[in-house]
Amino acid sequence: MNFHDFHDCVLCPRKCHADRTKYSGFCGGTNQLKVAAAMLHFWEEPCISGKNGSGAIFFSGCNLKCCFCQNEKLSHQNYGKIISTEHLAEIFLSLQEQGAHNLNLVTACHVLPWVIPALEKVKSFLHIPVVYNSGGYESVETLKLLNGLVDIYLTDFKFFRPETAEKYASAPDYPEIADSAFQEMLNQTGKPVFEGELLKKGCILRHMVMPSLRKESISLLEFLAEKYNPENFLLSLMAQYTPMKQQNFPELNRKLTKMEYFSVLDTAQKLQFQGYSQEISSAKKDYTPDFHLQGI
Repeated sequence: MNFHDFHDCVLCPRKCHADRTKYSGFCGGTNQLKVAAAMLHFWEEPCISGKNGSGAIFFSGCNLKCCFCQNEKLSHQNYGKIISTEHLAEIFLSLQEQGAHNLNLVTACHVLPWVIPALEKVKSFLHIPVVYNSGGYESVETLKLLNGLVDIYLTDFKFFRPETAEKYASAPDYPEIADSAFQEMLNQTGKPVFEGELLKKGCILRHMVMPSLRKESISLLEFLAEKYNPENFLLSLMAQYTPMKQQNFPELNRKLTKMEYFSVLDTAQKLQFQGYSQEISSAKKDYTPDFHLQGI
């Protein structure tokens, strides 16, 4: 796989074959690296943010573009600043110098042609783990390029039914793709390894419970428990769904109810998942970062 081939992009499962030297792919990516912010981020899971914060680099664009995205400014509007690979490497080291517990690459699949060489350039100088923060829509072939460079996978498993994935993200193959990607992530990292309260290696699988999709969430947890040993990863069950705008889907134009979330949480506990849950009060716009090219 030639991940530097911008004339025929197949980095993500969409394989849109865009000529990114002439026009952007589905993800919004071109043949230039665009970054929206680089900062100490305190709103990840406790084992990622710790006391000092996670060194988050938010990349512009996304290969999913979910209709309910809370970072629409980045994912849909491609807000950001064009920078070089060398500048990205400098940002990595700067975040480490600021005391970040890790480097947190947020939605990086479509910008790996810059991320990988930047990581290779600084890897010998890093003494903190590298986190790959993903929507879960990743090809195994692309993930293999990260083996040895990424220590922690912080990934979503958003949808369990193809119909739901098609409706909200135009990706009916999402469940199958996310499953294969998660298997590769686990193969690379193994079981979670902690140093004190901080995660140093392993996988965190996130799932955000959404309005009207409680039963689908429960089915997903049952599937994960049956296929993967819950001891091999951490589950992060999220309650933060916030309607950011009026949707074409009326069922999404409200917040999650306590009944919906706690019924899914109860299932997670019965299935003996380990990890994190959120307070239902986390469903507010205050938890969505504002982006003003910080740290770029």
